Amino acid sequence: MSVSRDDFSIAFRSALLQRGATQKFSIFSLIIVALVIFFLDVYGFTVVKKSRSILNDIVYRVTYLASTPTRLFPGINQGIASHFNLRKENEELRQVIERYKSLDLNLEYITNENKNLKKVLDTENVKTVSNVVLAKVLVDRNSPFLKSIIINKGSKEGIIKGMPVTQNKYLIGRIVETNYLSSRVLLLNDLNSRVPVTFDEKSTQAILTGGGTRKPSLFYLPEDYKFIEGITVFASGKDGIFNAGTPIGKTTEDGEVDLFVDPNQLSFVTVNLIKPSKEIF
Repeated sequence: MSVSRDDFSIAFRSALLQRGATQKFSIFSLIIVALVIFFLDVYGFTVVKKSRSILNDIVYRVTYLASTPTRLFPGINQGIASHFNLRKENEELRQVIERYKSLDLNLEYITNENKNLKKVLDTENVKTVSNVVLAKVLVDRNSPFLKSIIINKGSKEGIIKGMPVTQNKYLIGRIVETNYLSSRVLLLNDLNSRVPVTFDEKSTQAILTGGGTRKPSLFYLPEDYKFIEGITVFASGKDGIFNAGTPIGKTTEDGEVDLFVDPNQLSFVTVNLIKPSKEIF
């Protein structure tokens, strides 16, 4: 048993020694080959030059292929950066265009408002009449039956309750509430509005009563009165509030009055600073 083990050890060491000799021979062989190639290259043999040229071409091609991503990526990055820059510039331009559109709309609104104001001034002769105040409508307090507006002039301008309010010399209502810088106007079509009026060739007297609709109605007429369409209705002035002869609208066949001024389309109005002969509570 011990003899077999000694034989195995001897065989193993012999194999290692043979392997080491093989490795030494391989290194020696490589050195010899390198020296041969070196001398062949130094003395300029054609075979070596061609081989070196082929190897160089292979190395250059491999280097070019390996560097392709490096050369392409900067261009891709620049393209992506340029794309995002264009998107940002387009967004900024869009915002600028929207601002200019908004300015154009504001300019259009101001132009229309100025035209409307000029029309009111020219019609009412506000520039030359000292007992008239021009006011702008701030709030339209509209409900199914209550129709009134808030204007931007009040007791500071000498406005008091009961003063008539007109537009283009047509009656639209009266002042029912005043503050220092604002007032409330009760329109003719309000449920609580009552205005003595006169119309037709016989100077028929009636009371124009609001019902919360677009057109107020005529009441307290002579018996069996037959309405004729298109007759102009004026304020009679019998209540001591409205100026006699102020035009209001035209009659319809149903006993209503089609107002000259649409109560839902008021922008500017004028207040006549004439103290009513009858105090309004």
